[in-house]
Amino acid sequence: MELILALAIGVMVGSGVWLILRPRTFQVIIGLCLLAYGVNMFIFSMGRLYVGAAPIMPRGGFVDPTAYADPLPQALVLTAIVISFATTALFLVVMIAARGATGTDHVDGKERDQ
Repeated sequence: MELILALAIGVMVGSGVWLILRPRTFQVIIGLCLLAYGVNMFIFSMGRLYVGAAPIMPRGGFVDPTAYADPLPQALVLTAIVISFATTALFLVVMIAARGATGTDHVDGKERDQ
């Protein structure tokens, strides 16, 4: 399971970086989203991967912390998802405004000579 998750994170981050380097603004925005999802998956995986384990430890007595998932990465990822949604909405508004101002959707504002 760790290998599949590591490959998924690698593919998402690699695809995100590749799309960020593209000349069109929409591709850059999708690349930023993929990069954010890859980082979120990485942070989430730092809380140890347990199937069916509770994220909160019960009170009282000695508790084995290795039998429970860490709730902090889950809270961080939830916050990061909300922030990335807001920044994506902001990027889309800026992209639409730049398209209206320049008449093109290239990152540098100029069409390539074909």
